[in-house]
Amino acid sequence: MNLPLITRRSGAGKAASSTAAPPHAEDGLVTLDDQLAASRQAQRRADKWLIAGTLLMGTNAAGIFGFPLFLWGLKLLRQAIKSGLSVRPIMVTLIGYLVILDAGLNLQGWILDMVANHSLAYRVLYTAWGNAFDAGYFWHYNQLWIGGAGAPGEKGWEVALILTVFPMRIAAAIAFLQMKRWGYQWLLVTCWFGVVIWVGYVMNMTVYADVRYAGVVFPVLGWWVYDIMYITPFLAIPYLHTVNREIFSD
Repeated sequence: MNLPLITRRSGAGKAASSTAAPPHAEDGLVTLDDQLAASRQAQRRADKWLIAGTLLMGTNAAGIFGFPLFLWGLKLLRQAIKSGLSVRPIMVTLIGYLVILDAGLNLQGWILDMVANHSLAYRVLYTAWGNAFDAGYFWHYNQLWIGGAGAPGEKGWEVALILTVFPMRIAAAIAFLQMKRWGYQWLLVTCWFGVVIWVGYVMNMTVYADVRYAGVVFPVLGWWVYDIMYITPFLAIPYLHTVNREIFSD
């Protein structure tokens, strides 16, 4: 995170400060308050695009429209950093929004499988997905007393993670993006939870591969798609263990 820059926009310092926050004081000085106000404004502007892009990508169908918005938000944030403003580091931004997107997609899909499994849209979209990649969402679909996916062990994973890990990860990521110390700590905890989920779920899919991948269009690709989807915690753990914790406030 950049430290506040307080420079005089006159004489020799004019060229060096040409990309810094614009002055608001009439005497030609950029004060600390001016710099912090410009930093907050730049951060809010970038976050508007980042949030909009993440929300659209989290809807699955509109994801292709959300990705350009997310990239534009990253560009605005990078421009602010180059200007010397005190905004959130790029890596913190990427990890925070990636965790929100990952947890939100899984939470949305599994909640719908629990409570909206008889809706026309869900029966069309998810059984089509199951027929192509994962027969757990096609084989005996809606034949359990609770409805939805009939793959062995799938409902246990859904209930456990809907009620615990995924909401915890979203809350921790929001606080992490706000540079809160407790957000950093809980994101680290829930990322290790993610490792447990990844190992357990991959094992479940492999043991019951004769149910989940027999007769589907892309069996090997489907197995790898799930592996990649749940591997995101591994991307964040090295950074979380090596980052300077002092940049997060108490």
